Amino acid sequence: MSAPKPLSPLSTLIFASRWLQLPLYLGLIAAQGVYVYLFGKELWHLIHGANDLGEQQIMLIVLGLIDVVMISNLLVMVIVGGYETFVSRLGLQGHPDQPEWLSHVNASVLKVKLAMAIIGISSIHLLKTFIEAGQLGMPLCTPELLAAKAACTKFTSGGVMWQTIIHCVFILSAIGIAWTDKLMSNSHSKAQAAH
Repeated sequence: MSAPKPLSPLSTLIFASRWLQLPLYLGLIAAQGVYVYLFGKELWHLIHGANDLGEQQIMLIVLGLIDVVMISNLLVMVIVGGYETFVSRLGLQGHPDQPEWLSHVNASVLKVKLAMAIIGISSIHLLKTFIEAGQLGMPLCTPELLAAKAACTKFTSGGVMWQTIIHCVFILSAIGIAWTDKLMSNSHSKAQAAH
């Protein structure tokens, strides 16, 4: 087997530029730490306020906790999958904790997984909105109403409608990405079979 042809200085510089993404992934790791702190703070609030909270309030806090976990999962996918795809191999082959999906990750697979994660996060937000939508028709919350503990709402019917439309657009986008990926992998398989 012959030795690989040496790269030109320009090619070496361009290829090495991928390491400029390293601070971005380290920043996402720091953001993950912020989400761990946020999760702990919300969990503490839930545990300490459980006796004073109603069922709906508890449900909203739990949905918030699920939302934090799903965003954290999204961060892990971007950090691990993005680093492995665009910067350098992690060398996790055979490691007992290697994520199953990492063995066949590429930019296309990562896009589909990210789209599905975004739909999951959007679903949690939409569910929280629907739970609170029972208060539609009440006046919008202002600092004065909140201070007076008066019944008010954070949502308008137009806001709920737009949130639902945006969620549907996320779903259609994910279907489009998955369909395009399937078409591309089928055409790539046919091209390989022809050779």
